[in-house]
Amino acid sequence: MNYLSRLYWLPTLLLAGPAGAQSLAGVWQGVEDEQDKARYCPTVLRVQQRAGADLFGVLYQEDGNYPAATVTFQMEGLATPAGLRLVHARKLNETGRSATRYWCAGAILFSYDATQEKLTGRADYEHYGKCDTGEFSLYRIKLKSAATVPPKVLTTLRVSGRQVRWYADADLKQLVATGNTYPTRLAKTTTFYLKQGYFATAESPVVPITVRVSGAAPPPPPPARPAAPASPDSLRPTAVLPAPVPAPTPPAVVPAPTAPALPELGPAPAVLPTVLFKVGTAVLLPAARPALDQLAAALQARPALRLRVAGHTDRVGESSKNQQLSEQRAEVVKEYLVKAGVAAERLSPVGYGDTRPLYPSPDARNRRVEVQALP
Repeated sequence: MNYLSRLYWLPTLLLAGPAGAQSLAGVWQGVEDEQDKARYCPTVLRVQQRAGADLFGVLYQEDGNYPAATVTFQMEGLATPAGLRLVHARKLNETGRSATRYWCAGAILFSYDATQEKLTGRADYEHYGKCDTGEFSLYRIKLKSAATVPPKVLTTLRVSGRQVRWYADADLKQLVATGNTYPTRLAKTTTFYLKQGYFATAESPVVPITVRVSGAAPPPPPPARPAAPASPDSLRPTAVLPAPVPAPTPPAVVPAPTAPALPELGPAPAVLPTVLFKVGTAVLLPAARPALDQLAAALQARPALRLRVAGHTDRVGESSKNQQLSEQRAEVVKEYLVKAGVAAERLSPVGYGDTRPLYPSPDARNRRVEVQALP
């Protein structure tokens, strides 16, 4: 468990697993789940590098079931070849405390995935009350494409992070893109302001990403060649021919609506943002069909790919019924894909009930399906 208990000091522990020498300083955002997945805590971790391998950090967490309960810890630890190790040094701030609601403290061991810019951590807490263990999944926004691009050339900017939103201004008024990629033509050096929607909190950071523009702009297209002067023969009078009868105008073709771009189908769970359901049912909303058709086509193009199809519900009603409903929603998506030509054995449905909402309930976006590539 990450979120409930008194403050205790524990010695730092060792990590395992490769991570490389890349700096892990920055702001990480995500969630901590309790061992039994019954509770969860949206989390923001800020890490700074001190001299040598020493690290200093600030850990902010909210109780996902009671957002008024928050805590801020000062964290200390070391960078290692595997990632980093942190302990709770002291509590800086706390709200919403009660006899049954308190925060755990101890040691957190993180491993680092450079491909996803992800920290995966396991917390071992001092045994007090319900304190036990917790599992962290944190991501940071980082520019993954070139930091310098040529002017006025179509370039796809790419960043890490989960449920990323791109803004043109620091006040977050001008949304220009969503997702991990943004195709654009930049005429000058530009700073974008990015936020993650993955388990957002009151402390979720705005991350500025600056892309420099350098080099010469592409040359303009060559001017059209002037027409050759008329020959004397072309000036002679000619017979007047009847005007041709115009061909009938073909009916206008209205393009079919396109589905939104699919998220990357990788080992991390990816939300299908338009695959939503009617409240209290496993009935797909009409907007889900284009995305599912696109997913089926992607699976047919990659015959070796297998997916876990995870159903979720909003946190409304009884948990046992929500669990059953989430399983039914995963089965409905599987049946849709099978009818579209995907082999049933490539799809593994599972339901998580109301244990993993992405937004405060009630919110239709929690009635969702996520897909995840299986090894």
